[in-house]
Amino acid sequence: MNTFSIATAEKNVLAVEQSPGYWSGVFRRFSEDRIALFAGFVVLILVVLALFGPWLVPADPYQSSMLKRLKPIGTEGFPLGTDELGRDMLSRLMIGARLSLFMGITPVLFAFAIGATLGIIAGHAGGWINSIIMRTIDVFYAFPSVLLAIALSGALGAGIGNALLSLTLVFVPPICRVAESVTSQIRGRDFVEAARASGANAFAIIRVHVLGNVLGPIFVYSTSLIAVSMILASGLSFLGLGVKPPEPEWGLMLNTLRTAIYTQPWVAALPGLMIFITSMSFNMLSDGLRSAMDVKQ
Repeated sequence: MNTFSIATAEKNVLAVEQSPGYWSGVFRRFSEDRIALFAGFVVLILVVLALFGPWLVPADPYQSSMLKRLKPIGTEGFPLGTDELGRDMLSRLMIGARLSLFMGITPVLFAFAIGATLGIIAGHAGGWINSIIMRTIDVFYAFPSVLLAIALSGALGAGIGNALLSLTLVFVPPICRVAESVTSQIRGRDFVEAARASGANAFAIIRVHVLGNVLGPIFVYSTSLIAVSMILASGLSFLGLGVKPPEPEWGLMLNTLRTAIYTQPWVAALPGLMIFITSMSFNMLSDGLRSAMDVKQ
């Protein structure tokens, strides 16, 4: 799951107590990374589709016609063909970006809020508080992320809400571990010791001195989990544990089109292609952010 190592996060966090020109350097290095810029452009297009898809689609994504089912790519009026119920694939793929991105990004945002909070508290407090939080988090590492997501969704029941909850619980442990690691690095820095010696309380130290130095690396690490989240969410929908028909979602579309793999393989592969493009774009964007924040760059 982790494409951004804790060691790299620790290295980057030391660069945040930097001169005012640090962030301008981050922006400059990121703007020079053509791969990251291209990935960001693809992500931007997907976000636009998710926000404005209902006004951009060429046809009604819910209108079915058994006379038009499984039309091949390039059919007049259906540039990307039709699905097993005769619905326009282009429209359904465009509308599907909304639920697919929502299912991929939302669990990571919730996990970021929960995991970062727990990790920062554990890293700054240390001692028995650190032990309780981190040993509890370690329990989740006993299970592979895919198995844990399926088990939680199966126990809670199918549905978008339960799938989001399951994925959030899957991503809290790795984010918490990174947050605890980078916060532990900051805790021993001179400016934190100086603030503590001046009489500042723990809340003020975290708010003024810790958050600004650790949120950047934690956020970059979290972006690398969005691709994993999208794949897991699509997998849950494919298994019938996520989005339910007739809502268009790429994982669910793969499930409903699996019987057409021998008659219209290219049409059936389109949702999978969208999942691949989106996950790769988020991975490349995350790698670009990581490289731009690397002080050695």
